[in-house]
Amino acid sequence: MITRSDRAVGAVVGSAAGDALGAPYEFGAAGELSARGAEMAGGGGWDPGEATDDTQMAVLVAESLLECGGLELPDIFDRFRRWAAGQPKDIGLQTEDVLKNGESWERASALHFQINARAAGNGSLMRAATSAVYFAPAGREETMEAARRIAALTHGDRAAWEGTAILHELVRVALEGADPIAALPATLAAVHPDHRERYGRVLAPDWHPESATEFNGAVWPCLGSAVWALRTTTSFAESVRAAVDLGGDTDTVAAVTGALAGARYGRAAVPAHWTATLHVPLPGFGDRVLDADDLRVLAQRLAAAGSR
Repeated sequence: MITRSDRAVGAVVGSAAGDALGAPYEFGAAGELSARGAEMAGGGGWDPGEATDDTQMAVLVAESLLECGGLELPDIFDRFRRWAAGQPKDIGLQTEDVLKNGESWERASALHFQINARAAGNGSLMRAATSAVYFAPAGREETMEAARRIAALTHGDRAAWEGTAILHELVRVALEGADPIAALPATLAAVHPDHRERYGRVLAPDWHPESATEFNGAVWPCLGSAVWALRTTTSFAESVRAAVDLGGDTDTVAAVTGALAGARYGRAAVPAHWTATLHVPLPGFGDRVLDADDLRVLAQRLAAAGSR
């Protein structure tokens, strides 16, 4: 019997583990993880087990939700800005521009989208594991709307909002012990009509990441690849390995897959040799570094606070 708390920890720790597993393979070719067979060995500028900006931002969202007692968008944005000023090893170009353009939290991402006309990267999707756990007890409508609002802090394109909302809902379903794949039709029905058809294509049973029309750094193929990895495998480790072996934006695709698979299979399914070296530095916040046990406690607090 996997408890709801176990699934919540699985989602948060699983996302971080996927992030760290995929980081050394980022922008590489497909199949590199299988070819090299190196797990949590570091590389590409990352130490063994080191999580990237994906998990760092997820932690900042979590701590804001807990310390503010709910969703305070200006506080999350301030934490993001402090983090960005701390010179993290990796930060998405779009996210960096939004956090450093000097505009207020209400205007920064909208201005970026207005100027660039493109803002559908996966940067809001990658950090959603913690907020998905926190808002899950509120139900489908509220968890999807919270996802949209948090995504909009850095991503002005509604496509990014809707993708993050879908992930929130699929994690919510998994935390209840139900099948997130079976929940796809109902989830898509709650997506904004302008974006429903495109998400329907990448989340369809016959879709394969090789069918993607964009690099998986975009929100649609990133989410589609994570759902594909969950759909076509039968364990946490197998699904996350499949995500990394797709190549490209490996840390984020694996982080999103890890959130889904962790919620589905629970914390015990996350391999111990992945979590042994797992750690999350927090640039801009002194010398703070969270380990797997810190993430476990954080997830348990999120699940408990969200259920009140």
